Amino acid sequence: MVQAGLRELFPGYFALVMATGIISLACGMLGLPILAQALFRLNIVNYAVIATLMLARLIGYPRLMLADLTDHARGPGFFTSIAGSCVLGTQFVVIGHESSVAWILWGVGVTLSFTVIYAFFAAVTLRGVKPDLETGINGAWLIATVGSQSIAILSTLLLPTAGAYKAALVTFALIMYLMGCMTYLTIIPLILYRFTFFRLTPAELTPPYWINMGAVAITTLAGATLIMNAGLSPLLTAILPFLKGLTLYFWATATWWIPLLLILGVWRHLYRHFPLRYSPQYWGMVFPLGMYTACTIRLSQAVDLPLLAPVTPYLLAIALFAWSLTFAGLIHELVRDFGRPRLPESPARPH
Repeated sequence: MVQAGLRELFPGYFALVMATGIISLACGMLGLPILAQALFRLNIVNYAVIATLMLARLIGYPRLMLADLTDHARGPGFFTSIAGSCVLGTQFVVIGHESSVAWILWGVGVTLSFTVIYAFFAAVTLRGVKPDLETGINGAWLIATVGSQSIAILSTLLLPTAGAYKAALVTFALIMYLMGCMTYLTIIPLILYRFTFFRLTPAELTPPYWINMGAVAITTLAGATLIMNAGLSPLLTAILPFLKGLTLYFWATATWWIPLLLILGVWRHLYRHFPLRYSPQYWGMVFPLGMYTACTIRLSQAVDLPLLAPVTPYLLAIALFAWSLTFAGLIHELVRDFGRPRLPESPARPH
């Protein structure tokens, strides 16, 4: 059972860490410290288990790992390891008040960013046989943006402990923020083109398409975090109007996506009767819901928009409900499949 499970382990399982972490942070922002702490402690376990499984798969099945990393459909799942590391690192700073562990996770995230992302994009660029756009791209590609922005956020939060490297770290945080903006603006036109000019079946409309919204939500949070810490850096102070405008733009973009994604979800499950059952890909939907909550809270504080504050508890309730359902689905799958020669269902490897 363990060997079969490791062979087919979903590369994007760190999305569980991303989703749990951002909802924990949102709980802390809205004055729910007990729930924030509980999810923080759970997320440490989540991260340790998934990291151990991924490492075991790398040692036991390196060729499969390489094949997945260089695959157009499954490869972007590995980007979740970047964001998962940095989201947990952010929890250590904000909830755990422990910067030393956060620095370690920051180092892991940065290292993975410059290895996994460039390995993937180099491989899909140089490979001889490539899929067409219809089958080759999906919402998970935008986790490249999520990874860059998660590094920008954690870097900014670590500024008070950076000592003599504060100027270098704030510059790095700003560069990662702008790189994340660039990757979103590059990839999202391809996804929207795929949406509007190719046939989309219920099976193809997978939950990671919610990253269309989640990627700009975390970009909003990264911008708001830079704005709120601008006093620590003359560079950030100098470009503050630019940051405020860009951050508001990305929040508006995230908001634009929500009605369309809800309509597509209704079409998929209610009109076309696509079965609603647990898949690890659903963490790619829970994370954007939690991230939109967190970014709306921070945006209202960063650019002085108090009219947004009253809706944030309702947004958190929706995100918590989605997280609870998905986590219950995970537990149900683990219990049901106990003793069977496989782990919870993983998206099929494309041919």
